[in-house]
Amino acid sequence: MMRTSLSRVRHFGSAHDGTGHFWIERVTGAASFLLTIVFIVVTLVVVGRPHDEVVSVLGSPIIAALLVLYIAVVAMHMRVGMEAIIVDYVSGDAAKMAWLVANTFFSVVVAAIGIVAALRIAFGS
Repeated sequence: MMRTSLSRVRHFGSAHDGTGHFWIERVTGAASFLLTIVFIVVTLVVVGRPHDEVVSVLGSPIIAALLVLYIAVVAMHMRVGMEAIIVDYVSGDAAKMAWLVANTFFSVVVAAIGIVAALRIAFGS
């Protein structure tokens, strides 16, 4: 049976997952940019104010929701960006898997700590 070059390489190429990864990076990047502007504005508003006023501003429902969203989006963008770097530059399947798992755990821990802190401020605990 004769096989062409194309038939030998078919199904060994791209996993067709790059487009989704590309869009997640771009959307989280754009959201991070916009939420960073909001975060900077809120920070400039509360700089120099007494502790009670800062807690009151950060504890308002809209600001607290934006802060939680900011933390979640930045952590997701961080995880996806580092995942791309790990996949591209770490050689060896075991090392790559270990770094990918560590990256995911680190991102989740950072997000959880930030979100819990923001919620504690919002709910006054």
